[in-house]
Amino acid sequence: MSLLARLAPHLPYVRRYARALTGDQATGDNYVRVALEALAAGERQLPTDMTPRVALYHVFHAIWSATGAQLEDGAAVEGDDAAHRLMRISPRSRQAFLLTALEGFTPSEAAQILAVDPRTVERLIAEAQSDIDAELATDVLIIEDEAIISADIESLVKELGHRVTGTATTHDEAVDAVSRHKPGLVLADIQLADGSSGIDAVKDILKRFDVPVIFITAFPERLLTGERPEPTFLITKPFQPETVKAAISQALFFHPSRQKQAA
Repeated sequence: MSLLARLAPHLPYVRRYARALTGDQATGDNYVRVALEALAAGERQLPTDMTPRVALYHVFHAIWSATGAQLEDGAAVEGDDAAHRLMRISPRSRQAFLLTALEGFTPSEAAQILAVDPRTVERLIAEAQSDIDAELATDVLIIEDEAIISADIESLVKELGHRVTGTATTHDEAVDAVSRHKPGLVLADIQLADGSSGIDAVKDILKRFDVPVIFITAFPERLLTGERPEPTFLITKPFQPETVKAAISQALFFHPSRQKQAA
């Protein structure tokens, strides 16, 4: 099997990770491209003691660590608040957090990717979560019609140090909630209590405020149509708490309006 055939199923995911790590899709893709070119040229080898996916991320990290800022566009980085915000968090901690919470690697696999031991990975994750949460505390609106799920999400939000300033079960309740208190983040289901649409509620909210949105839904196909701009943050029910926590941190960390506030 050719190198491309072995790695092809994993490329969309390493691109997603590179984007989250760097805060920019073009920059992330640049690192992925250089890693693939190094493999194709024989300058790097996929470790044989790792699965293909773990090995690909391992090589990506070797390239990322070795090149540092050499691949960045100087002008873009200079004016990019996300790049400056990334510098405030230990790179190693950020990597460990994203590998496990976003990409679903076990601490043992993340340790292989980063060439450290699993205990170090667990420590780095805790450090990253603490740093991110302390910097990005905000007011959150939850749009969810199932009471138990809404309560679970609210508990996760509060664990991260954020404040839940509104909950809504319908489109009208959501719009009314933002008219009374502007949120810094919206967590939204798609199918709501009265048959109304969480997608429509979010669209109406975004007409008024530039706010990051995370969709948490059992119907991801309603958003992943390929026919319109798709949401960056989409979590499928049933969800893992750590996945929601990771998405919250990423949504707040990279959203342009949040970057301007923290600059």
